[in-house]
Amino acid sequence: MATTFTLATLSLPSSSRVSIGGAPIRHHRSPNRIGLLPPLKCSSLEPETAPPPPFDWTHKLIAGVAGVGFLETSYLTYLKLTGADAFCPVGGGTCSKILDSDYALVFGIPLPLIGMAAYGLVAALGVQLASKNFRFGIEKPTAEAVLLGATTSMAAASAYFLYILTTRFSDSSCSYCLLSAFLSFTLFFVTLKDIGLQEVSKQLGLQLLVASLVILSLNASYSNSKSASSSLAENDLPYFATEITTPSSPFALSLARHLHSIGAKMYGAFWCSHCQEQKEMFGREAAKQLDYVECFPDGFRRGTKMIKACIDAKLEGFPTWIINGQVLSGEVELSELAQVSGYEESVQP
Repeated sequence: MATTFTLATLSLPSSSRVSIGGAPIRHHRSPNRIGLLPPLKCSSLEPETAPPPPFDWTHKLIAGVAGVGFLETSYLTYLKLTGADAFCPVGGGTCSKILDSDYALVFGIPLPLIGMAAYGLVAALGVQLASKNFRFGIEKPTAEAVLLGATTSMAAASAYFLYILTTRFSDSSCSYCLLSAFLSFTLFFVTLKDIGLQEVSKQLGLQLLVASLVILSLNASYSNSKSASSSLAENDLPYFATEITTPSSPFALSLARHLHSIGAKMYGAFWCSHCQEQKEMFGREAAKQLDYVECFPDGFRRGTKMIKACIDAKLEGFPTWIINGQVLSGEVELSELAQVSGYEESVQP
């Protein structure tokens, strides 16, 4: 909007009288207009608005992916603390065997709880970086450094656990473990892209140190766990027979007879609580039909070796099933035993 202001011109009369001492004096002036100032033009414009900032998709993506991981690990933490069974969309009940194994604890702390804290930290940093609203005196360079360290440690831990899955649980499937690994690697690579390879290269030594500390800590934790498990070897335990209290269902009794007919064997130890729970799944009558191999029939004491049948089977833990040449470790649901052994309920042995 423009507004024009024009100053008025002043006109003097062609003649005027000036009196000095009472005598009039005539003053003549040409009838010209005297323009005091030329016309001025003043423009009044509204201030221009600054262009909107570019869309920060990387930090919002980091916050979203970390949020998914936080929900997943929260669910697994709930299962771990309550002892409830996990819903396994892939692999049947084998994911529960992994989630309930010794590898699900790090220095006695549930692994999902540690993951929940890590995902929560990354999600909070992603939100702060996306909104440019930093709290607790944290500035952007510090937030980016913490984010890089957190995602590096998560990626290193995921790589370690993928190695454990392929070597220790090759016959099992854990969709939650694979999802968590995918989320961790996604966060790591998105963070690298956001910070830039040039800046990351300056902190390469710190990243390698963080990854090494994570792997060494996990190794130390599981070494201590194995030592605690093997501490039983220092005790002198005489052999004792275990009692099965639950009755057998018709299905369990029929399945036990079928397993016996095909030569399926269950290897265990009298002091093994998981072996006892496996027998309780079958019940009192059906358990007597199983081909159960006791690996320590003379008791358990320091230096005692398993019997030759258990050594030849190359067992890695108890209980262990060998069905048609296939090895199943840990407690196995009756439905899975039926599927692996080719049992059909309509066919009575």
